[in-house]
Amino acid sequence: MRTTYLSTDSWGSVPLHLCHTLVVGSGAAGLNAALQARRKGLKDVVIVTEGLGAGTSINTGSDKQTYYKLGLCGETPDSPLAMAADLAGGGAMHGDLALAEAAGSARAFLNLVELGVPFPRDRYGQFVGYQTDHDSRRRATSTGPYTSRDMCRALIAELQRLRQPIHEGRVAVALLTLPEEACGTAGRCAGLLTLDTAGRPAIYLAEHTLLAVGGPGGIYRDSVYPAGHTGAIGLALEAGALARNLPESQHGLASLRPRWNVSGSYLQAVPRLVSLSPDGTLEPFLPQAFGSDAAAADRLFLKGYQWPFQSARALDGGSSLIDLLVWRETIVRGRRVFLDYRDNPDGWDPARLCTEARDYLTRCGATQVTPCERLRQINPGAIVRFADEGIDLATEPVEIAVCFQHNNGGLAANVWWESENLAHLYPIGEVNGSHGLSRPGGSALNSGQVGGQRAAEYLAARGTGWTLDRRAARAAARAKLETLARWLAAGNSGTASHWRIERGTLQARMSRVGALLRDAATLQEAIGEAREQMARLDRRGCRWDGAGERAEALRTRMLCLTHQVYLEAIAFAVAQGVGSRGSALVLGAGGTPLAAGLGAWRPLPEDPAFRDRVQLTRWTPEGGVYNAWEPCRPIPESDTWFETAWAAYREGRIFDAPE
Repeated sequence: MRTTYLSTDSWGSVPLHLCHTLVVGSGAAGLNAALQARRKGLKDVVIVTEGLGAGTSINTGSDKQTYYKLGLCGETPDSPLAMAADLAGGGAMHGDLALAEAAGSARAFLNLVELGVPFPRDRYGQFVGYQTDHDSRRRATSTGPYTSRDMCRALIAELQRLRQPIHEGRVAVALLTLPEEACGTAGRCAGLLTLDTAGRPAIYLAEHTLLAVGGPGGIYRDSVYPAGHTGAIGLALEAGALARNLPESQHGLASLRPRWNVSGSYLQAVPRLVSLSPDGTLEPFLPQAFGSDAAAADRLFLKGYQWPFQSARALDGGSSLIDLLVWRETIVRGRRVFLDYRDNPDGWDPARLCTEARDYLTRCGATQVTPCERLRQINPGAIVRFADEGIDLATEPVEIAVCFQHNNGGLAANVWWESENLAHLYPIGEVNGSHGLSRPGGSALNSGQVGGQRAAEYLAARGTGWTLDRRAARAAARAKLETLARWLAAGNSGTASHWRIERGTLQARMSRVGALLRDAATLQEAIGEAREQMARLDRRGCRWDGAGERAEALRTRMLCLTHQVYLEAIAFAVAQGVGSRGSALVLGAGGTPLAAGLGAWRPLPEDPAFRDRVQLTRWTPEGGVYNAWEPCRPIPESDTWFETAWAAYREGRIFDAPE
């Protein structure tokens, strides 16, 4: 890396760092991307991050956080083609991306093993697994509640051993791009602008930018992402990067403090699920919905297995009705909802549970009197997780809501993880929209590891040189810095609202309109509000207190743009007639009333024809949003005859674009 300074009118002399490969973000995907780049001979690699301890990967988990990989144990045969079929089986996923993620799975997983991530194996070295959702084998594995944290710590240790340059305390505020006339392509990424904690800018010019900024956790109020993680896909959207499958997300029950998925054993212990009434009493609401105490307990137990929300399990009267009942309590009725492990649900009788629940609790030895004691028997670490945050589940309830958990969609990239329309930009991890309607649990971690591996491999083969027009890039950086300065000045010179108010407004809108229940008329109303808010922010900015809040003001504008793009993508899909699918129900007059006292909501049926299509979305320079469909590409039938494939590999033809 080489550092000089760029003179500007508004910011004075600004540090300008020039590096070959810039990695933005330090979650498991970004860390691995940097490590793979170093291992493949790319020496001038720099990581820019808000903090090694600030990302989603190192701060999230569940009762048993899953990593999905190619099967490496037992007698059940497995192959990349079989795994690709499961990855793409939910529909709306390109088959070539599924095959790439499957084919790279074993390499990515064993890299983590060699780094010291303690994935369990038997005495013969088989990496044991279990079957997760949307999985035809036993490919899932785990190190416990903190699998992704264990991955991050192992990757950080190796990068520190390699003395990898890491610039912490930097907030990404703009991607730098060059247009066609400046670089001879359809447009390219040229680097990044950041602000530090004191609001001071820095410029990073790079031949390649690996964008590993996670999912858009900051556009929802009810979100299980760490409070400090907002995501930054909006930077790429504003730069014109094409996106894929933005409406396809996952939502599920999660605690609010701490933000944590309450899946698996948290619900299999069968606690009370109650809402806080206006008079301050905790009232159960499941038995009334399901008609009996036993039916309510069965659904709650199954919800542990069947997390997150799935539209099919609501339409058939299954466990996802619980998500909708909680959503009604919190969003419609404005109540707070709690899991209470101190006492059993009303009418508790283990003998009346369904066979699956009764057998599970018996085999686990979880026949104790209270839910907390049962949870301690099934998974003591689940209790420790809350104790670490000062919450004793034996003495106090924990507040929950239906929260945004993951975006299956993201930026559109090819099989080497380069953006489909913005050259030299490589979306890695959750910001990459490789997934479709549904995916096996834990496959996002696999995708992030494989993506960094493939991007680094491609760069080592085809991207070691320099094509960046540095003079044009410096001019673009100077112009962008002046634009940001004018916008920040406008926010503190008039009557603009504070950034916290603006952000809270857009987050509440997204949780109300863009979550589990989607309705065409409500979406159009919300889009009008979002466009108005975006125009207002562009016109007069938002207020910020002190230089240290400059980045948050700019981030609020980015989040507003992001939520507008997502709302318009969702509205397009709804208007096109996709119906209820994945993790969302689309309501309409022609729908069928739901069970469990939710008959006022009438979900429309899915149109399965859309499973063979992928949705594309792009923000335009005029502030509009373009949406379209493209057919799903099938899983490739590649030539695996050894001599032929060997020749293609030796000659580097594997990196060529397909004919």
